Amino acid sequence: MNLHRLLIAAALAALTAAGAHAQTALAAAVGAYERGDHAAAQAAFLRLSGQGVPAADYNLAVMHLRREFDPASNREAVRLMTRAAQAGFVTAMVGLAQLHEQGGAGLAVDLPQSVHWQRRAAEAGSVDAQVALGTAHYLGRGAPKDLAQAARWYRIAAQGGDVGAMYLIASMYESGDGVERDLAEARYWYAAAARNGDEAAPGKVLELDAKLARPTS
Repeated sequence: MNLHRLLIAAALAALTAAGAHAQTALAAAVGAYERGDHAAAQAAFLRLSGQGVPAADYNLAVMHLRREFDPASNREAVRLMTRAAQAGFVTAMVGLAQLHEQGGAGLAVDLPQSVHWQRRAAEAGSVDAQVALGTAHYLGRGAPKDLAQAARWYRIAAQGGDVGAMYLIASMYESGDGVERDLAEARYWYAAAARNGDEAAPGKVLELDAKLARPTS
């Protein structure tokens, strides 16, 4: 995910339980932003932030990071994104994880803190975070190296529709990394990846079809 995009759909989804007035006000702020009226969007998001709307905190943080807020501040971006993440706004959790991983907004690189927010977001259903968490465990980067945990999160992300995760979990079943080797299960996930556009997966399906067709001794 590119942190420097205003994720409007996610922001609106977060307000489904916030009441019609908050939804209307957020939609108006988004409309101002999309028209390029950043001053009006800033004022509207600030009002919503003052009312405790996490989506507004997140959008303000992104405006700070994009230098669209006047005056812009990395410190305030981190504060607002952290507050939105702590309030349960999943997109902010993913964004905060990326800031800690990449050392963005003036932060020092902090891989364990990045994994903390990846895990929070993954448990809340973010497929992007599930893939990132699986990779953290696969590489031992910011989290203990644990192939079983890597396979678990890749599988969950694959079930959520992530094509890359489909290929990764297929590869793990094929090689027996973190899971019991299972060529039929590997073929299932390679086929799923192929149906969803992965260019390498069709060749793997053919390869496993040939292996599975061989008689066992």
